[in-house]
Amino acid sequence: MDAERGRIRAGDADRESTVRSLQRGLAQGRLTVQEYDERVRAAYAARTLGELAELTQDLPRDLW
Repeated sequence: MDAERGRIRAGDADRESTVRSLQRGLAQGRLTVQEYDERVRAAYAARTLGELAELTQDLPRDLW
């Protein structure tokens, strides 16, 4: 994600999309329950698209 896009304000749909990706990561065993919980809380608190992108950067792209 480029720096300009990373500064764009996140909307509810962006947050929900990130949470769905995290759910898939949990279901596939890529995240522990604790990691999932922490990232979901962070997703709902995120203000920018960049903050959301950081939560899924270590997951395969097909989960996004």
